[in-house]
Amino acid sequence: MSGEASTMQTRIPFVRRERDRHGRLRLYFQAGRRARKVRIREAEGTPEFFAAYNRLLQSAPVEVPATRGPIAGTWRWLCVEYLKSAAFKSLDERFQRTRRGILEHTFDEPVHPGARETFAAFPVERLTLKALKVLRDRKGKALPEAANNRVKAIRAVFKWAMAEELDELAHVTVNPARDLEQIKTASAGWHSWEVDEVHRFEERHPIGSKARLALALLLYTGVRRSDVVLLGRQHARAGWLKFTARKNANRRPVTVEIPILPELQRVVDASPTGDLTFLVNEFGQPFTVAGFGNWFRDRCVEAGVPGRAHGLRKAAAALAAENGATSQQLMAIFGWLTLAEAERYTRAAKRRKMAGDAMGLLVRNDR
Repeated sequence: MSGEASTMQTRIPFVRRERDRHGRLRLYFQAGRRARKVRIREAEGTPEFFAAYNRLLQSAPVEVPATRGPIAGTWRWLCVEYLKSAAFKSLDERFQRTRRGILEHTFDEPVHPGARETFAAFPVERLTLKALKVLRDRKGKALPEAANNRVKAIRAVFKWAMAEELDELAHVTVNPARDLEQIKTASAGWHSWEVDEVHRFEERHPIGSKARLALALLLYTGVRRSDVVLLGRQHARAGWLKFTARKNANRRPVTVEIPILPELQRVVDASPTGDLTFLVNEFGQPFTVAGFGNWFRDRCVEAGVPGRAHGLRKAAAALAAENGATSQQLMAIFGWLTLAEAERYTRAAKRRKMAGDAMGLLVRNDR
């Protein structure tokens, strides 16, 4: 039996078998329907055949099927346009990744339980407040914070679309997300450190350790994780720290200037530090934000405290407010752009003080 006959039924990728007008079998290599056909003259199944086949396989580009883009006027289309916008690209890179993931997860949500239609192809004109509540509530019961992040992302898309007034956004005539409310949660957010927890951490991690340096930088500056990983000696001058907060740096940069407290300076002077940043990882390189958060969490576990890095910022703000810092002073220290966040701490401090002053009024004086 010939080599051709023995392999006639074998399926070889990209090899086509065609008969000419005389009935003779011919072999062609074609890597995709739109690719050029190349004649293979060697007998199928022979070493010469496979040598020729492998040469063609390595040299010819395999056709990649074109992917369909989103249909204009749909929710996915609107999100894709937003993700290409200058407004989105002005966000911090880490925040961009988060928001992109949130929006992309909405594409696969069914428009109602058991429906084959998803929100990816849902017309923007039909995205009423009721429809957006469906997207929110899919996360709401089990993950209320995730639901609220979804609300923020949806609001951002519609806010951008309404402001652009581009011809291609003619499908967007109203902003249904304007009245889309967040879900109220009972969570108080990150645990705010107590004084005894700070002491326990200090006992476990003495001065001279990297963990103690991290604690001091967080506690005595009130910076975020995203800033503490960037702070270095280049930011210190004449007893002050001066840096641009990383949050919103592309849109609304805030320069923070704060004095270096003596306790912080004492810890820095006694600690090993990196060349460009005070804090470095085990490879001598600056931490990533996520890497630092995970590393500091492990140091908290070692010390037996429930707090985390962000909780120290809350504790510092609360302590400053209780010691009499005004809302404007808190904004200067912590780099806040609005009074809302600062007033939350000053109101709490005032309530605490008033409660302390008023407790004596509960004592009866008729005895």
